[in-house]
Amino acid sequence: MAMLLNPLNRRDRLRHEIPVVPGAFPLVGHLPAIVCDLPRLLRRAERTLGSHFWLDFGPAGHMVTCLDPDAIALLRHKDVSSTLIEDIAPELFGGTLVAQDGGAHRQARGAIQAAFLPTGLTQAGVGELFAPVIRARVQRWRDCGDVTILRETGDLMLKLIFSLMGIPAQDLPEWRRKYRQLLQLIVAPPVDLPGLPLRRGRAARDWIDTRLREFVRDAREHAPRPGLINDMVSAFDRSDDALADEVLVANIRLLLLGGHDTTASTMAWMVIELARQPGLWDALVEEAQRVGAVPTRHADLAQCPVAEALFRETLRMHPPTPLLVRRAVRELRLGQRRIPAGTDLCIPLLHFSTSALLHEAPHQFRLARWLERTEPIRPVDMLQFGTGPHVCIGYHLACLELVQFCIALALTMHEGGTRPRLLNGVEKGRRYYPTAHPSMTIRIGFS
Repeated sequence: MAMLLNPLNRRDRLRHEIPVVPGAFPLVGHLPAIVCDLPRLLRRAERTLGSHFWLDFGPAGHMVTCLDPDAIALLRHKDVSSTLIEDIAPELFGGTLVAQDGGAHRQARGAIQAAFLPTGLTQAGVGELFAPVIRARVQRWRDCGDVTILRETGDLMLKLIFSLMGIPAQDLPEWRRKYRQLLQLIVAPPVDLPGLPLRRGRAARDWIDTRLREFVRDAREHAPRPGLINDMVSAFDRSDDALADEVLVANIRLLLLGGHDTTASTMAWMVIELARQPGLWDALVEEAQRVGAVPTRHADLAQCPVAEALFRETLRMHPPTPLLVRRAVRELRLGQRRIPAGTDLCIPLLHFSTSALLHEAPHQFRLARWLERTEPIRPVDMLQFGTGPHVCIGYHLACLELVQFCIALALTMHEGGTRPRLLNGVEKGRRYYPTAHPSMTIRIGFS
């Protein structure tokens, strides 16, 4: 941690009577520590400064970070806004529903969400579409003997989301590279020069949007065909207040990003946890053998409680969206603090996911907390993919495909007499921002 903070910036300071975390660097602020060791940074700040403090997110500016459980309620507060998300990365989030409030948000979400609900997914036959693709991929892993897990889950998720959208699965490595460059727009310094993240990110966005416009035009020019893009184009065209194509393209771009990046991270962590906890693997194999086949409908997921618990506990321990941001439109009282109007706010979901105030033995990976649960799932347990107070629009889709993946993995590996094993360390190389994921170098063997 010491190397991730500026040794020349150790002065204690207050801003609007709230302490500022020392150690920020010029231009990039606390980003090195946020990206590489966010949990330790939050613990250190809480221990020395309390539950409210300023973090410097470099190009994204300064944000009051709140570790008080009341912060979760900010997501539904009428006096906070999501527009900060667009201000942080307008080229990435401009025109998307995650950066909108009120009627604009409801209109864009309403034109999309029906296809992502369990009924819509079942009617579209999404489970039947995904099952053979997942099974073929894990069979390839078994035949290879070992894989670089995050790269493999990223390729698999991109292939799945492309098949769902009805996009030809060509040049997947190029699409994945462009999306990695696109994410750099969140942390890119505002310097537009060749070779720098801002220029690369904008070029990647233009490349992606050009191809998405072609897919939208093709959907309008041809007879209805399977695919979520065609469903979204039809829904947008039927909306009472016609939405511009730029809004449609921006939201498809975001759905493709969320549909593969965050889900790929969760899938990789599921395999890692199965590899380092043999008891989890044995319980999953037992369930998979009892079920006998990869589930294809949401109604079938009730037969897979272990796989679903593995999905939920992995999300809790390793949330792919560890930080949520908002802007105070009016003055707020947060805990015992006064938050002035216009203040940018950071809600560290990673902290709450592993908080003893919300979970028993929070740092232990326990399926029992879900298998033995009697009360309903709380909203805080379903925010890890999204940026709003509601369930992420793709949450039901992610649950389906990750439970399918668990059962397919267990069946395929057990048939070959193999199980996953970690081939190197897990902690080194983890990233927490702008999205969280395990190290790109982690390899899993199947032996």
